[in-house]
Amino acid sequence: MIGRLNHVAIAVPDLEAATATYRDTLGARVSQPQPEPDHGVTVVFIELPNTKIELLEALGDNSPINAFLERNPSGGIHHVCYEVEDILAARDRLVETGARVLGTGEPKIGAHGKPVLFLHPKDFNGTLVELEQV
Repeated sequence: MIGRLNHVAIAVPDLEAATATYRDTLGARVSQPQPEPDHGVTVVFIELPNTKIELLEALGDNSPINAFLERNPSGGIHHVCYEVEDILAARDRLVETGARVLGTGEPKIGAHGKPVLFLHPKDFNGTLVELEQV
């Protein structure tokens, strides 16, 4: 059901500093910051030959990553994102097997302009999983 790894997301307390580390220290190509108010974050994508790294910074006091950053003040891996062909079929299959979809269960549009869903980390070995329709 899942396809290729789309990205690994890293929550960071300072997006500008994290971007500089990847750009200046590691020599990576990075995107411009992109606010995602529907998800409560600002993102930057680091382009790699085989996938992407997504840096996440909280956007506002109600950001869903605030609690994560309180527990991990230096930041850390927040989630992994896998591609799926049909997000609704994937959701329905996962729900049938007992997996929990976060939020309303309806896809939202993600940072790539495609439908996404998040799956409960307790159902996936402690890892928050994002699914993105290709």
